[in-house]
Amino acid sequence: MADKIIRIGTRESPLATWQAKQVQQLLSNNNISSELVFIKSEGDTDLITPLYALGVQGIFTKTLDAALLNNRIDVAVHSLKDVPVQMAEGIVQAAVLKRGSYRDIFVFKQKSALEKLGFIQGVWTNANTATLGNGSGTPSIRIATSSVRRIAQWLHRYPGTVIENLRGNVNTRLRKLDASNWDGAVFAAAGLERIGLRPSNSVDLDWMLPAPAQGAIAVVCRKEDKTTFDICNNFNDAATALCVKIERDFLKTLMGGCSTPISALAIVQDEKLLFKGNVLSIDGSEKFEIEKIVEINEACKLGCIAGEEILAQGAGKIVEQIRNAAK
Repeated sequence: MADKIIRIGTRESPLATWQAKQVQQLLSNNNISSELVFIKSEGDTDLITPLYALGVQGIFTKTLDAALLNNRIDVAVHSLKDVPVQMAEGIVQAAVLKRGSYRDIFVFKQKSALEKLGFIQGVWTNANTATLGNGSGTPSIRIATSSVRRIAQWLHRYPGTVIENLRGNVNTRLRKLDASNWDGAVFAAAGLERIGLRPSNSVDLDWMLPAPAQGAIAVVCRKEDKTTFDICNNFNDAATALCVKIERDFLKTLMGGCSTPISALAIVQDEKLLFKGNVLSIDGSEKFEIEKIVEINEACKLGCIAGEEILAQGAGKIVEQIRNAAK
């Protein structure tokens, strides 16, 4: 194996390249040679259609997975939140890297927008929706995002907001925001921080629950390639792997995908597992949420348990609405 060069498949965006280089460095730390193989995905070439309207899970991963199954590459590196909960047949998760920030952030154009949204002295106060109208019935706040999860949570808190469509890699989205008349846009903190692009005019949305596995990077390989699996599994971060498994189990139990308004976060703290999850209607008008704390040695099935419990609360009707809307 010492003479083998592991081919790392990655998308071409700066963030995807950064992630692949992290894996390349981890392989190097284990005295394994590797090379990057750049592959363009459908999600990169279609920058107009909103993510939720593309009609396929794994829009950013399926091209890499096809290259993996066709033996063009040996491993693929994905943002785990983009990976369907049911991986392609013949592909397995070999490692999850230590998680970065799971937060969503708000990049604003003017500080006046923060005041309207109730961000006072560095703290998000209770939403004051009355400030979002100008008296004529026309909302005075415009924010941009194409994530249905972010849209649903934002509209639940600020129902008077106008939502603008924002697609492209993080560099493209920042440029679009700068050239727009929007008040701001929502981004994943990890995506900007990893490539040194988080603007100073940004604040954490600590009230917004992230997508399952947000901030985590996954390395996948062919199921039959046990050698590559074992090599990558050496740098698997067990705590991150447990947390994202629970979050993705919650998503899977609710029959959701990466383009559904379902959120989840699991954190290991003092030998306990803290879990929060929610599901919202697409317009943000309805919300079901759940919180649980268990001993870490009892946490393996927590995502499924929490999913079943939130369905029993009544979230099933929202899930059914989401399914019908997707047909």
